[in-house]
Amino acid sequence: MEPFDFGLGTFILPQPETKVEYVKIPRLSRTVPFGYVVDSEDDGWLQPVALELDALEKAKKYLKQYSSRQVAAWITTVTGREISHVGLLKRIKNEQSHKRKSSTYRKLAEGYEKALKKAQEYEERTGTKDGSFFDSDRYVQLSATFSDNRTDS
Repeated sequence: MEPFDFGLGTFILPQPETKVEYVKIPRLSRTVPFGYVVDSEDDGWLQPVALELDALEKAKKYLKQYSSRQVAAWITTVTGREISHVGLLKRIKNEQSHKRKSSTYRKLAEGYEKALKKAQEYEERTGTKDGSFFDSDRYVQLSATFSDNRTDS
């Protein structure tokens, strides 16, 4: 960064902090993924380790230029926690898979919501009210989950 001189001396502008906040995740298997440790208070949850997760983000970029063995060696040196090149690739592949799955599930939920609205409009047009799905408890639960998700976004 170049210092600025306005006749009063030189100064350097403060750089914005880009701090990522990580959240704890549920423990789904016996293996603890890289970037997390078992929560000391509850074994069912994993606490994030910011240093490891930040290094993992950088490692994703480094994999475009360097071999997985070199990046795994670098990440082990930086964090102090060992990870093999296969483990690194597997961790990144699983993360990408989870992102794809979540976006697919969101799209499916939007499609189901539209289909329910169309079915309800059709029932209202045809006058089919006896034994309607839209009077059932199941529909009330489904529509409540859609409206709850809309307020979170």
